[in-house]
Amino acid sequence: MKKRIKILPGILAAAALICGPSCNRSGGGSATEESSDENIATVITVESEDYTGSSAETGIQTLGSGEHIVVVPDGGWISFDVPVTVPGRYRSMVRASSAGDGDIALWLEDYSDNTDGRTYNITGSMELAGAETRDSFTTLQKDGSPLNEGIHKMKLHMEKGEARVDWIRFELIRKHLETPKVLTQNMEGDEWVIAWADEFDTDGMLDTTKWTYDIGDWGWGNNELQYYTVGREENARIENGNLIIEARKDDMGHKWTSARITTRWKTCFLYGRIEFRAMVPAHRGNWAAGWTLGDSYVDEMSWPYCGEVDIMESVGFEIDDETGDGTAHASIHCGAYYFKKNNARSSTTGVSRMSGQFHTYAVEWTPEYIKAFVDDKHYFTYDEPSDPLTWPFNEPQNIILNLAMGGGWGGARG
Repeated sequence: MKKRIKILPGILAAAALICGPSCNRSGGGSATEESSDENIATVITVESEDYTGSSAETGIQTLGSGEHIVVVPDGGWISFDVPVTVPGRYRSMVRASSAGDGDIALWLEDYSDNTDGRTYNITGSMELAGAETRDSFTTLQKDGSPLNEGIHKMKLHMEKGEARVDWIRFELIRKHLETPKVLTQNMEGDEWVIAWADEFDTDGMLDTTKWTYDIGDWGWGNNELQYYTVGREENARIENGNLIIEARKDDMGHKWTSARITTRWKTCFLYGRIEFRAMVPAHRGNWAAGWTLGDSYVDEMSWPYCGEVDIMESVGFEIDDETGDGTAHASIHCGAYYFKKNNARSSTTGVSRMSGQFHTYAVEWTPEYIKAFVDDKHYFTYDEPSDPLTWPFNEPQNIILNLAMGGGWGGARG
């Protein structure tokens, strides 16, 4: 009898995640998005004197130049409204100076009026040495902050030192797009066939008909240290049939550079088996992952309601630097369960020579369950499809491969 065929919506062959500053490759590429028809000129400026609230009584000062500024005390904040007309990834900028001799550090909170009791940090810490800014203003910036269309209630927080603030500005660097193609699993049959794949068999740059480069250093919701670059071979390249994602220390004026690639805005997937072969780095501080994120994600308010499936996560402090043995993590995040609630549904399994040898990581995703595997060993099942908060996984997801440095988990032990 002829077998009915299931469709495999994604297989990524031999994807190596390699971390380290020792590679001698240099030059080429840019840390910013190349200009394209996707980009449009959009700049939103909020003058500091137009703040809507503050943690303490805050006065407006006038400089000799006629500019108005606001002094934000250490540990304090000012709130303001940001009208966003174009959803996308933005460069977040603050023009500020130290009000004293010390260093200053500040960060931007989005959706400060949210009812979930969460804090949406969209810049990570923006730091400026006091000695360099005592008599002049400097523009601090972080790239890639995700903002959806609408009025955003924001706060500018001071976490170190007292600052004089002139303005806050947001500049669009990449417009949010709709993903044009959805591959939906045929749930009949008992065999898998490949419907989409990247074998990484042509040396050089990635196939941008399949992949989008994420961009920026806004912390990615986890206070991560790396700047994700676009189209830069030093951070993402294909060599000898492998995709290599490389994190580079003290690079391009950043603490780290790395790459995060996604099928978002190219192809998304609904059900099926998604698998990839990967070799992860050792050494403390790195955080390697292959995962999916709901295609409905636009900005931080979208998560975790859009759904996330972590097919494989690895942190360097769990890997033995001599043997390469490590721990693979599989998990799901949704409105009911996610790591910031400390109740994410997850499981782990030991992997011999996780660093130094390729292993196959996979999930099988159906309307009833999600199962995770390492080298065809099943070690995690999630099966709560009864409610939208527990099961957003009836909507398409995008594939993501990335190598982060530091952050709340990767940097938890230094």
